[in-house]
Amino acid sequence: MTGRDEPARLGPRDVVRVGAAGLRARPLRVFLSALGIAIGIAAMVGVVGISTSSRAQLQAALDRLGTNMLTVAPGKDFFGSDAELPEESVAMIGRMSGVLSASATGKVPGTNVYRNDHIDAGETGGISVLASRLDLPRTAGLSMAAGTWLNAATSRYPAVVLGSDAADALGVAQPNVQVWLGSRWFTVVGILDHAPLAPELDSAALVGWDVAAARLGFDGHPTTVYTRARKDAVPHVRDLLAATADPESPTAVEVSRPSDALAAQNAGDKAFTGLLLGLGAVALLVGGVGVANTMVISVLERRAEIGLRRSLGATRGQVRLQFLAESQLLAALGGVGGVTLGILITAVFAVTQGWPTVVPPWAMAGGVGATLVIGGIAGLYPAIRAARLSPTEALAAP
Repeated sequence: MTGRDEPARLGPRDVVRVGAAGLRARPLRVFLSALGIAIGIAAMVGVVGISTSSRAQLQAALDRLGTNMLTVAPGKDFFGSDAELPEESVAMIGRMSGVLSASATGKVPGTNVYRNDHIDAGETGGISVLASRLDLPRTAGLSMAAGTWLNAATSRYPAVVLGSDAADALGVAQPNVQVWLGSRWFTVVGILDHAPLAPELDSAALVGWDVAAARLGFDGHPTTVYTRARKDAVPHVRDLLAATADPESPTAVEVSRPSDALAAQNAGDKAFTGLLLGLGAVALLVGGVGVANTMVISVLERRAEIGLRRSLGATRGQVRLQFLAESQLLAALGGVGGVTLGILITAVFAVTQGWPTVVPPWAMAGGVGATLVIGGIAGLYPAIRAARLSPTEALAAP
């Protein structure tokens, strides 16, 4: 053999084994440092997972209910007074090209509903009384929680369908009970499920169009027209709805798409998610500082070990690599634990809310990747410091 002996090379498996041995020597400190990383990653993955699960639930609801429903309501006239839609507006909208169906409700003024006739007239509970057309459920995407919807027979008689919130306020859980409505007894024939695209119906008592006109003084003017259009015709129908509903005063007509409100809510959720992600990033940064602190203390405590390894032929690069490996393993341990905890948090929260559990793969991969970057940065200085120790200085250290 000629010349100086070449130092033994460390393979990837050797590097991992040496790094792991250093971590096993200080289990409590390693656990606490990894916990700091795990908390930051769990917060970030949990926030992303819960937000994504919420959006998945919203998208599923929109797919089920459709984004092709438009609503028409009276606005203000030229003089600032409340406008009203013509009685013929529903029929005119129903004849539009691209419209699949149109239905309506009308506010019955001066009429309230109570659980019985002994309740003070001022305690309305925020429940509105609306006249309703029979095809409203099909157009507005309504479903029944109990009982049945109005039909050709019951719409002519004192029968009422309660929205979900109205039923709760009145203490009505099942149909076939009577409520005091417009100074008359009305029989509850059905209770609606929550209506995401028509939330105003949740706090309403709906009676037939005919009985509202005959017994409650309803004037026949609709206050909200619900319109279903073909999906490819929604923009065209939306542009023409105001002029079709009220040709004489189209500027006094308000047209909206309920799914836009849900989309706006989704945008608000995204902004809130960004704030929480920032807090998670701060927690991750704190965890990275903890890793750096652990590795610096490790170098100080293990100077004798470093000197012995150097005297036995380990190069500066190998010592540097050993401590970088320890830092990366420590951070990866926290990252994997944090991702697992974040998925668990998402799953538990989603199940309790009845949502699908969705954690984007990029969030899981990004969580582990972020920890490796944090681990590399946090371990760089301690690794360089360890590599700079000379064998004699390290062995002479107390």
